[in-house]
Amino acid sequence: MPSAAARRRRAALLLSGFLSALVLLASGTAWSVTGWLSGQLQRYDVFTGLLEGDRPDAGARGALNFLVIGSDDRSGLDAGQRSELGVGNVEGRRSDTIMLVHLNHERDHITVVGIPRDSWVQIPGHGPHKINAAYSLGGPSLAVQTVESVTGVRIDHYVEIDFTGFVEVVDALGGITVCLPEAIHDEKAHLSLEAGTHELDGVQALAFARTRKSPHGDLDRIDRQQQVLSALLDRALDSQTLSDPARFTRFLETALGSVTVDEALDTAALNQLGSQLRTVGLEDVTFTQVPVDRIDFWTPSGEVAVTWHEQRAAELFNAIAADRPVLTEEAEADPVLPEPGEVVVEVYNGTGVSGLGGRLRAELLAAGFQVPAEAGNWVRHDLAETLVRYSSDSQDAAVLLLESIPGARPEEDPALGGRVQVVAGANLTGVAVPADLASREAEQPVDVGGRDAVHTSTAADNICR
Repeated sequence: MPSAAARRRRAALLLSGFLSALVLLASGTAWSVTGWLSGQLQRYDVFTGLLEGDRPDAGARGALNFLVIGSDDRSGLDAGQRSELGVGNVEGRRSDTIMLVHLNHERDHITVVGIPRDSWVQIPGHGPHKINAAYSLGGPSLAVQTVESVTGVRIDHYVEIDFTGFVEVVDALGGITVCLPEAIHDEKAHLSLEAGTHELDGVQALAFARTRKSPHGDLDRIDRQQQVLSALLDRALDSQTLSDPARFTRFLETALGSVTVDEALDTAALNQLGSQLRTVGLEDVTFTQVPVDRIDFWTPSGEVAVTWHEQRAAELFNAIAADRPVLTEEAEADPVLPEPGEVVVEVYNGTGVSGLGGRLRAELLAAGFQVPAEAGNWVRHDLAETLVRYSSDSQDAAVLLLESIPGARPEEDPALGGRVQVVAGANLTGVAVPADLASREAEQPVDVGGRDAVHTSTAADNICR
């Protein structure tokens, strides 16, 4: 249990996590950020060029939203450093990590939403692109404008950290502990870890946070980044850094130089936040990520991108904007319809048109359905509409038939006990299995691993025990 003095510095040490993902916080008590320390931060005029009429309305009174960017800028790294960090030689600057961080009105809870960097979105003034292109096309201002336009959440502050700053933060805390459910081997990132618990230094933590060598690529990477942030917070709150003034000051001096913030995050604002958040602990930090529906969307330029689940993403960001808690939801699986060859159908003629039942049977057989018996005559001969009759045990088969027979209407009959009947009516025009159903196996999107719904975890949940 940290001492009272350590708890008073809690918000200042949350700085380590916010440097890498959240937001710079500083204690408003004995460990307030001085003007000199605040001066070590780089500042950028992010919001001046944004037109008020183009921005979302301010959210719930008193809540704050931060856009936190991890930049992949390599311009300050020589060839040896790029090799050591395993970050490659791509020129330019992109937002390698994107997070929306929400501080609630009461200042007793923090919500961190991971935004996939490959999200396919509309970038204002540039059309459809992956969301991380906004930063390279227009810097922090366009990154803010893009996130606001696709989420409907107003951004109040901006925080950015680069590769080297992340490494220095981790090393200043003596490394972090992470737990792997399965091995990760990424030769490009110089990372090879077996399943189990590992102590990582700054270089290893950067590779762990950036690798996409896992089944769900960028979405798995967001999970790892959130585990890294949780581990950073845990190590910070349990570290001797809290109780050693000289070490604490050196830590801040080292870390602050790699951080860029908006101009409004001045010394007074940082100290006010620190004072308000001094009691926040691991259990008060909630992580989630944007619900998605595709991770294999092919863009017009031939790249693979991620698309959001529009309804659930909107619900998530509406909760953020309204300062409501983000709740876990279970995704409802889309019904998987059977193949026509798996459906056995009984066919009847419900009209006075001779041979209509036989024609219907022939077309169902041609479409791939099983129709073992010849068509029979229905008890009525005046049906205007074709009927698809089914019981609760055969709903999926009935849906497929209704999709395949234009103008047919459903009729449930519990007495059928799993059987399915089609009774031809006067409106029968034919049978045609829709192309999207006939070819759905070939077009089935890659499984998103349950990430089409909102799932939450706290920093306390994410650390190794």
